Amino acid sequence: MAPLRDALHVLVIPYPAQGHVKPLMELSHRLVEHGFKVTFLNTEFNHKRVIAAMGSGVDIEGDKIHMAAIPDGLGPEEDRNQHGKLIPSMWSVMPGYLEAFIGRIMTDSYESNIKCVICDWTMAWALEVAAKMGIPRAAFWPASGAVLASLHHIPRLIEDKIIDANGIPSNNQMIQLSPTMPLMNPDQLVWLCMGDTATTSEMFNFFLWISRTVELVDHFICNSFYDLEPYVFEQFPNVKPIGPVMARSSGANFWAEDSTCISWLDQQSANSVIYVAFGSHTMLDGRKVKELALGLELSKRPFLWVVRPDLTSGKAIEYPDGFLERVASRGRMVRWAPQYNVLAHPSIACFLTHCGWNSTTEALSAGVPLLCWPYFGDQFINETYICDLWKVGLRLNPAESGLISRDEIKEKLDLLLGDEEINSNTKKMKEMATRSVSNGGDSLKNLVDFIEKIKA
Repeated sequence: MAPLRDALHVLVIPYPAQGHVKPLMELSHRLVEHGFKVTFLNTEFNHKRVIAAMGSGVDIEGDKIHMAAIPDGLGPEEDRNQHGKLIPSMWSVMPGYLEAFIGRIMTDSYESNIKCVICDWTMAWALEVAAKMGIPRAAFWPASGAVLASLHHIPRLIEDKIIDANGIPSNNQMIQLSPTMPLMNPDQLVWLCMGDTATTSEMFNFFLWISRTVELVDHFICNSFYDLEPYVFEQFPNVKPIGPVMARSSGANFWAEDSTCISWLDQQSANSVIYVAFGSHTMLDGRKVKELALGLELSKRPFLWVVRPDLTSGKAIEYPDGFLERVASRGRMVRWAPQYNVLAHPSIACFLTHCGWNSTTEALSAGVPLLCWPYFGDQFINETYICDLWKVGLRLNPAESGLISRDEIKEKLDLLLGDEEINSNTKKMKEMATRSVSNGGDSLKNLVDFIEKIKA
């Protein structure tokens, strides 16, 4: 076997969450199209999930994308949705494993040198390892430019006493990150919305540390597009938007896709189906599931609902009595769906979503209006932009009890599907998103430029 030293080889390292793994896998496919070999390095826990979900019918570019893994430091039964536990563990053990992993590649005469380490910016410890080993480095930001800007500005927010040393806002005044950016609600700063107030300080310190690793980055790319957030990319010209990075391939799922839902959609009328999906992390208690189910029933519209096995914290889903029988002719529930293909389907009328960034950009790219039910993290900022700035969706308002009622769901679905302004805005967004990744588009130009730079 001849040595591969001259081959183009990149190491790609995602944060171990579904919404982070999928866009980096899609970027890996684009790199393969440009002649690269990719080593895609998951945590061992997620590596097993991805391989199991892939089955035998998924092609990830033959031997051009090599799936590999290193430990995250947690035991097999520990909850990896507890970011306050997962992140310190990764910081502690993964740099050493990564250095050893790269060392084996560099000393293998039949392996190609690594031209670049591309990591999710939330895995910035990998930037330190790559810098130590003299390897060029690229950071990928999988969320919105607005959230990226808020993290970049953390040191200044502390200096200006807008937040204290623990990331807590000093008052309730809206935050102006720059003269051209929309005002930001201080309650929506991402480290304050992680679901567990006990870990707020840990998460803030994590994001503060990330904000200080910018000097280690040779190339910074972002899953957004210029026309969507021009005020961000004017402020940070070194951050290059390459999005929307659409997750077309199925080689990065944590659950096996149920593609039979596409044939079900084929049988529905155009612009008739409510698509309901809450991503990989959202948990709903039994009351919320019941109200959602009854709201969908009240809508009297066909619906496709993604119901993950762990949607209710490991408990079996309990639908309202008689619900499944009453909606059998117009409702379809699946464990996981090929979302890109679902949203692009002509039968889809709207998307009831948790407002994750991938879901948001996929809906914008498909011209599908959004009904917003955010859960944690950046999803609250995304909801604000969707409803108040871009005006491509509506928010669901909880009652005083905190519960979103079936009547609220039905009413907002009716309003959303009858709103001509939202319908017009979604069409414009689709045109902008399509233009950005087409020949001559800003995102495609940035992607090609990035690829040429790491080839050099």
